[in-house]
Amino acid sequence: MEWITMPWDMNDYPSSLKNLNKITRKKAIDIANELVSNGYDENRAIPISTSQAKKWHENASDKELEDYKKHGKPTESDTEYTSNPELLDEPELVLPHEDGWAVQSKKAKKAAKVFDKKSEAVTYGRKVANNKGTKLIIYKKDNSVEKVEKLND
Repeated sequence: MEWITMPWDMNDYPSSLKNLNKITRKKAIDIANELVSNGYDENRAIPISTSQAKKWHENASDKELEDYKKHGKPTESDTEYTSNPELLDEPELVLPHEDGWAVQSKKAKKAAKVFDKKSEAVTYGRKVANNKGTKLIIYKKDNSVEKVEKLND
């Protein structure tokens, strides 16, 4: 059995994470460790994990934040918010949704965010795709592809 050492913990982490609040930093460390264990370069894992942790913190409820603060461990996988590095390489999609327009990774099981207006979803989708360095695929209301944008060249 081969042991994998996680590169960071709450006492030893990249200086770029020092200005994050404790919960967001903890989540960023968790995501970065997961990315590195899945073969990502540390220099790529840090900005990706920072962006994803901030996004998670913005969307998490107070209860989720408190639970993660108490029980989340940056060296263990989190069951409710499993890091899925494979999704970081997938195109981001803007799709029609029963509640408006959804933004999600191609292989994601559910939308990351839902917007009332398509323009808001496209703006958000571009931001996420640009951060990930992937394509943005925009769909029409009838589920046909309207446009494919290659971002972050």
